[in-house]
Amino acid sequence: MINRALTTLVLTSFGTLALAASAAAPSFKVAQSNIGGDGGHDYITAEAGTGRVFISRGTHVMVVDGPSGKVIGDIPDTPNVHGVALATKSNHGFTTNGGDSTVTMFDLKTLAPLKRIAVPVGGLDGIMYDETSDRIILTTHSTPGTATAIDAKSGEIVGAAELEDNAPEGAVGDGKGRLFVNNERKNTIQVIDQKTMKAVASWPVAPCNAPTGIAYDGATKRIFAGCSGTSVVVDAVTGKVVASITNGNGVDALGWDPKEKLIYIPAGRDGTVTVVHQDSADQYTTVATIQTLSGAKTIAVDPVKHMAYLLALERGPAPAASAAPAPGGGRGPQGPVIGAHFFAISH
Repeated sequence: MINRALTTLVLTSFGTLALAASAAAPSFKVAQSNIGGDGGHDYITAEAGTGRVFISRGTHVMVVDGPSGKVIGDIPDTPNVHGVALATKSNHGFTTNGGDSTVTMFDLKTLAPLKRIAVPVGGLDGIMYDETSDRIILTTHSTPGTATAIDAKSGEIVGAAELEDNAPEGAVGDGKGRLFVNNERKNTIQVIDQKTMKAVASWPVAPCNAPTGIAYDGATKRIFAGCSGTSVVVDAVTGKVVASITNGNGVDALGWDPKEKLIYIPAGRDGTVTVVHQDSADQYTTVATIQTLSGAKTIAVDPVKHMAYLLALERGPAPAASAAPAPGGGRGPQGPVIGAHFFAISH
C-alpha cells in the first residue's frame, strides 16, 4: 500500500464529528480520540466481535479497544509493518514486516510472538486471512508481484502465485477456492485458483483507477473494489463491472458489513468516508459522507459489532530538507507524530 503525505489538522481529544447525510439515510455516530504512539501507519484490522483493533505503526502494532479508543496492547519488533491478519481457528495473528521481508506469527490471546517467517520475495504489503482454506494471503510489491499463501496453523509457506502487476493491493476469497486480487497499476482484478496457486483470469475494472481495497459479498457474488474517485462493483462470475460508486480521493482500503449491507470507502486525501448501501446485487445508494481527517485512508469493519475504524496521523514540522534527493526517489523526511487520531464509526 502506497503511503501518502498527511495534511496536519487538529481535533479535540474526544468528541462526535459532523457528517453529511440525507434525512432518510441511517444516522452514524463518529467518536474520535488521540491514541498516541510513535511510527507511521498503513493498514488497520478489526477482530470480529471482540472490539480489538490492530493498527500498524511502522515498527510495532498497537492494539486498541475500538469502542472506547483505549490502548490495550502492543506487538513490538515489526519493522516497516504494513498490516495484520487474524486466524481465529488457530488463535494466530500475522504481520507483514516490509523492513526485513518477514511475517511475525503471534498468539492472538497473549500477543506474544511465536515464529518469524522469512518470505523469499521483498515488498511485503497487503495481508488477509482466508477462513475456508485456513490460509494467510500476502500480496507483495515485487517483480513480478506475488500472492503468497501461508498455512495459518503451522506458519509454513504453502504456495505463491505470480501476478501481472508489481503493485498488487487487497485480496479476498470467495469461500470456494478462488482469490481475487486488486492490481493497482494494471487496473485489473486477477483471479487465483487456490489449489494450484495460479492466475486463471484477469478482469479490467474501468472506470476504476488504481484499485486498492477489496471485499466480497457471497450472497450476491459481487466484488467491491475501492478506487480513488470512483469505486466499482464486479460480478464475481462474469468479471463484468456492474455498478460504479462516486467517492473521495486517496482511497487505500474498503470495508464491508454484510448484515447491514453497508460499504465503507475511506478517502485519505479528502478526509471522508463514503458509506454506501447495497440495495440489490447491482444497485447501490450513497447514504452518508462522514468527515474524518486527511490521511485516514485505510479502514476496518467489525461485522459483529457493526463498527468501522480509521486512523489519521498529525505531524509536526518536517526537518529541513537536505540537498541530496531522498533514496529511491521517495519523499523526504517527515515531521514527528504529534497526534494519532483514532475514529470509531457506529450507527
